[in-house]
Order: sequence, then C-alpha cells, then structure tokens
Amino acid sequence: MIHEESNRRATGFGGGARRRVLSIVVRRVHCKALMHERFRRLARRSSEIVGSAEMFLAACVAVVAWAVLGPLYGFSDTWQLVINTGTTIVTFLMVFIIQNAQNRDSRAMQLKLDELIRAVKGARTGMVRLEEMTDQDLCALAGDFEKLRSRLAATDQAPNVSSMTKRPAANVRPADSDSTE
Repeated sequence: MIHEESNRRATGFGGGARRRVLSIVVRRVHCKALMHERFRRLARRSSEIVGSAEMFLAACVAVVAWAVLGPLYGFSDTWQLVINTGTTIVTFLMVFIIQNAQNRDSRAMQLKLDELIRAVKGARTGMVRLEEMTDQDLCALAGDFEKLRSRLAATDQAPNVSSMTKRPAANVRPADSDSTE
C-alpha cells in the first residue's frame, strides 16, 4: 500500500489518471487501425479503377485533348505546365496506391506458397521463410539448385521432390525442421 502510494506520487498518476491515459492509448491504436483499414480499402478500390481499360482510354483522351489544345494556346508555358503538373500529381499519388497493392499481393502470395510448402510431403520446410534470408544465403541456395540441375541434366533425369530433398543446403533447413526425407 505504501509502495503504491509513493509510486502514484512519483509518477503523478492516480487510478483515474491511469485510466484516462489507457483510454487515450486505446483510442489512438483504434484510430490507427481504422486509418490503415480505410487506406487499404481505398488503395484496393483505386487500383481496380485506375488499372481498368476505361481509365487508360480516359488518360489517352486527356493527352490527345491536351495536344490538340496546344496550337490554340500557342504551345505556351502554361499549356505545358498543365500536363506536367497533372502527371506529377497523379504519379506521386499512384506510387502509394501501387506500392500498397503490391505489398498486399506479395504478402498473400508468400503465405500461399508457405502453405503449399508445408503441405507437400518431403518438401524442405526451411524454404518457407526464404524472403528473410540474406543475399549471401540466397546466392548459396541458388548455387545448390544449379548444381542439382546440372547433376540431373548429366544423368538425363527430371527433377523430383525426392531428388531435391536428399542433399539440402545446410543454411536452409532449421534445426527444428519437421520435413520428412
């Protein structure tokens, strides 16, 4: 009790103040999650709309209209500034939309591949998190697979799961791997 009272005086937080701080933190976390979800929906919908044939056609029409208006405005600096400003703004915003869509697609694809690796009997489960390996480890693994391809080509054999799991790369298989060989 005495320790709790001294802690309360030292931090300046009583029971009510602690609850207020906790409430603020919870609201901020909720707002951040809500913002991310709204951006995810906006980015997905925007990429669907902007990636459509209709939007490509609209962009082509806008460029043609801009070019046709060139002689009318005497190919002035303002005429050029219109297209430069418009394309710069669109490009700047689309970088974020495209990157968000690509990150989500890449993450989803990686999870699907991880699930397939885990489901295939005889597959090296150490392959599941290759995207987290260093470049040196990836190069070593690529070299291992190139040697395997060369060995199989020399014997006129097609690669199969059992031949690929007989000689795994030491840096790929974790010690707690549950794959079968």
